Amino acid sequence: MNLNFMSTMKGSLLEGFYPEEWDFDKIDACCNHRPEEVGVPQSFWNECFKPVACDNVDAFNMMLGHQIAHEIQKARNEGRKLAFIFPVGPMGMYHWVVYFLKEWNVRCDHVYGFNMDEWADGEGNTLDRTNPGSFEYAMRGALYDPLGELTIPESQRNFATKENLPTYPEKIKALKKEGAKLITVYGIGRMCHIAFWEPHFGKEFATVEEWKAQPYRLGAQLHPLTIEQNAITSFKSRTSLVPCRANTIGPGLFLQSDYMIGGADGTFNRGMQWQGMSLWMTLRYGPDKAVTSSFVPTIAGKLFFLKELAGPMVAECN
Repeated sequence: MNLNFMSTMKGSLLEGFYPEEWDFDKIDACCNHRPEEVGVPQSFWNECFKPVACDNVDAFNMMLGHQIAHEIQKARNEGRKLAFIFPVGPMGMYHWVVYFLKEWNVRCDHVYGFNMDEWADGEGNTLDRTNPGSFEYAMRGALYDPLGELTIPESQRNFATKENLPTYPEKIKALKKEGAKLITVYGIGRMCHIAFWEPHFGKEFATVEEWKAQPYRLGAQLHPLTIEQNAITSFKSRTSLVPCRANTIGPGLFLQSDYMIGGADGTFNRGMQWQGMSLWMTLRYGPDKAVTSSFVPTIAGKLFFLKELAGPMVAECN
C-alpha cells in the first residue's frame, strides 16, 4: 500500500486545510524531477524568464543584489524613471544593492519604491513605522538609510498603509505613462504567494482574468502556513507575535511588471528546507489562480534560488 499525503488526507485534520483547487498529484509530479531539470523551459514560460542557481546564501544575496543595483544603474544611464515593487523577505540582497550603488556612485533620485505588503488588522490598520516589526522599519534600515545621500527620496517611497496602498495603481500607471519601467522584486511563500496574495483568494473569482485584475487588498486573511512560515523565518518561532492579516498588492499590479527579480533561499541546515516544493510548483504547475507564483515564469525576469532547493526531493523511504 502506498502511504502518502494523498492516500491518507481524507478524514484527517488536513482535509480542507489546503486550497481545494490544489491538485496534489500534480504537485507531487512537479517535484518528481532531477535537480538538473529545474531550468528546463516549459511551454508557458516567457522566453526571457530564467531560473538562476546559486551555490550558497552568500552568492545568492550578492547575485540578487547585483541584479537590482544593475537595473537602477541602467535606468539612470538611459535617463528614465524606474519603479520598484519591493519585498521584505528575502532581505540579504539589500546589503549588496547598497554596496554596488555606492561603489558605482549611482544616485537613486530616479527610482520610486513601492513596498508590496505590511502587517495589518482586519481594517487595514498597520504597525507604526517606528515599530521594529514593521516592514517600513525594516526597509529603512536595510536599504533607504544605508544609501545615505544616494538614497531614494522620501517623497518617492511608498508603504502599504491603509491610506497609501489604494494610491499605488494610479501612481504606477502615471510612472509607466512617463516611460518608467516597473520591476517587481519578490520571494515565494510556502503557499506560493507573491507578496501576501494567498492561494485561497483564487476561489473568490469566477475567471482568471477577474483574478488578474485585482490591484491590492487591505487586511487580507493569511493562510495558517504563511503565519508559521513567518514565525519560523522572522520571529524565531514565536507564533504569538505574527499578525494574522496584512495589506498586500495583488496580481493587478505585479503582473504589470516589465521585469521580475525573484529570490528563493528557504533552506535551514542539516539538509532541511521549506521552499523546495514551492519552487518546483512555481516552475512547473502552470498558470493557475490558486497558485499565485505560477504566473511568475510568464513574465521576463530572473529567479535566483539556492541549488539545494532543487532537490533531490524524493524521500529516501520511497
